[in-house]
Amino acid sequence: MSENKNKKILVWLSGGVDSAVTAYLLKEQWYDITAGFMINYMAPEGEYCPTKEDMQVAKEVAEYLEIPFFTFDYRDEYEEKVLNYMYAWYQKGITPNPDIMCNSEIKFRVFLDEALELGFDAVATGHYARIESENGMSKLLKWVDGNKDQSYFLSWLSQEQLLRALFPIGAIEKPEVREIARKAWLPNALRKESQGICFVWKVDIKEFLQKKIPNSIWEVYDTSGKLLGTHKWVFYYTIGQRKGLDIWGMPEAIFVVNKDIKNNRLIVGYWKDDELYSDTLYFEELHFLWEEKNLPFKSQAKIRYRQADQNCEISKEWNGYKVVFETPQRAIASGQIIALYDGDVLWASGIIA
Repeated sequence: MSENKNKKILVWLSGGVDSAVTAYLLKEQWYDITAGFMINYMAPEGEYCPTKEDMQVAKEVAEYLEIPFFTFDYRDEYEEKVLNYMYAWYQKGITPNPDIMCNSEIKFRVFLDEALELGFDAVATGHYARIESENGMSKLLKWVDGNKDQSYFLSWLSQEQLLRALFPIGAIEKPEVREIARKAWLPNALRKESQGICFVWKVDIKEFLQKKIPNSIWEVYDTSGKLLGTHKWVFYYTIGQRKGLDIWGMPEAIFVVNKDIKNNRLIVGYWKDDELYSDTLYFEELHFLWEEKNLPFKSQAKIRYRQADQNCEISKEWNGYKVVFETPQRAIASGQIIALYDGDVLWASGIIA
């Protein structure tokens, strides 16, 4: 472990137990570590915001571990690269993935770039994924427990980013992480996990988007072309959504099939959702995280977090790429990421067209 003393690591402390155990393990391995807390979002006065509470908890963890603690204010960068991206894509009728963008543009770009400028060798986070080195490259692998695997959220990272990233809990199952925190008496060992938009926590997405996107009147049609009524707020709906469709007078359960932005139309289907299934999707750019494959290539894929691996074949088209699944997929949504796996290795990804 003595060689680790010369490796300076900036650990992202979020206030959660995963990043706290990350810092603890690296210190036990004799790395020269410093804790960094990112201030990316502060809710307006009167709204609940976890940032101040998270920062205080992270500071307590750093003090307990006796490591330096610094804050990094990236509110401007976060608004530009994540929030504005969300607003723009929702306004186009496309469902974005802010967590993936947050990882690739904030944690492993803005934060990583500043860490390197400050003389650190790498950044470490509490992500549930693995990194292995091979032939001078770093490959991203799934976590040991597929139920919590977070490799999908890291699917837009580059090889340069992976070479400077550490995921110390990537080979440890969640109950063991909690047990390590408890045995080490970490201040946040029993703290519950937060869930919601990256750094924004739980929000009413309608209220959140209304800050930038004005209401407009949309016509609501079923898949046969029958006009059912109107609705004034559909930007935040996603393909396949069943809940929260407060469309007055609908006689039976409905779900979103499509959003026709050009004609201001929301297309819905009834309780039988056969229209939502497709065995094919397309995307324009293939983003490589690992070695390039000769196409066509039989792969596994995920089109959403926590989805089981789906067998498919990816091939090159004149204007992009096509993926054909063995089993039809429900609610393929434009703007979402398709992550492509070769076994446990996440080798490439793309934005669904």
